[in-house]
Amino acid sequence: MAIYNLTKQLIKSITCPAGKHKIDVYDSRCKGLLLEVRSTGGKTFYFRFRNDRGKVRQLRIGSHDWVSLSQARELTKIKKSKLAMGEDPCELKAEIKQIPMLGSFIRENYLPFIKTYKRSWKTDESIIKNHIQPNFGHLFMDEVTKKHVLDFIGRLSSTHAPGSVNQAIILLRYIYNCAIRWETVGVVKNPTKGIPLLEENNKRERFLSKDEVDRLVDAVRRSPNRMLKYIIPMLILTGARKREVLTARWEDFDLEKSIWRIPMTKSGKPRYVPISKTTEQLLKKVPRFEGTGFVFPNPQTLQPYVSFYHAWNTAREAAGLSDVRVHDLRHSFASFLVNAGRSLYEVQKILGHAQISTTQRYAHLSQESLLSAANTVSEAVRLEI
Repeated sequence: MAIYNLTKQLIKSITCPAGKHKIDVYDSRCKGLLLEVRSTGGKTFYFRFRNDRGKVRQLRIGSHDWVSLSQARELTKIKKSKLAMGEDPCELKAEIKQIPMLGSFIRENYLPFIKTYKRSWKTDESIIKNHIQPNFGHLFMDEVTKKHVLDFIGRLSSTHAPGSVNQAIILLRYIYNCAIRWETVGVVKNPTKGIPLLEENNKRERFLSKDEVDRLVDAVRRSPNRMLKYIIPMLILTGARKREVLTARWEDFDLEKSIWRIPMTKSGKPRYVPISKTTEQLLKKVPRFEGTGFVFPNPQTLQPYVSFYHAWNTAREAAGLSDVRVHDLRHSFASFLVNAGRSLYEVQKILGHAQISTTQRYAHLSQESLLSAANTVSEAVRLEI
């Protein structure tokens, strides 16, 4: 092991002996600093040390063409100070190399994960492809900052509605939460934390009155579509999603226990919907078809309807309710429950919402209920005016 008081002249003149691939020359003035001299003529500064486990490690400082002797000595002192504080520079360097780019993390970890449980994973994939990948995919996950996210929101807001922007924010937030939960190397904070969602003023709310329900049910009974007169009342009576009703199977219903088990919901988990007496009577009237287990199949294919829009549109227009969407029947179900005095917790459980905030949007109180509540105060205090 050669130890010298390294100088600029010595570094310039020293060469690798014939027959050797390289030699290491240590600096007597800075412990741990060495100069690797190769047979090719290349010369590189390194910091060699023994870590807390007694293992000898070596960290490249730089080529002598780019790093001067004084700089190499100063950098070595800095690394030695960090080593004394328990920070292994080699381990930090190795860890940095393991930090994934956001694009590769999504491709190799996030998408395979959500495909195992999330029915709407294609929606995530679309948002990733159109917005997240082009803006963040090339960045390492620890490089994405709050400023990156805010700049992204600003750009997207100029071309997209607040709801679309919020979808991207929520998805990016969830991706980082997954990375943190899975202890992904280098990911210790979520760059979306503290960034609020945009206010959405375009959320359309439509709740049917009892009179409107009667008109709609009367219209679907007269529909040429044989199954519409069962499908629409089923949606109104259960608050289920359209696809949940269309793919319902007879085996999922336990009329003795008054329970409908929906095996696969939007969240990817099964849920249980209570069957009312009226719903039970409806199910008993639904015709059964041989060769299929579906409750509401297309009589021609014996498979679930892909769409019944034409029949639905004709019926709603006949009822004078052309602005009502199929999903509004779910909104109305929640509204009827709340106006009947049922708690939001009960509504949340029946609708299968993970968050109570989602249920609150559907919890519409009719003018009659609000007026009745206001009159309660009048009856309690009985002021003479």
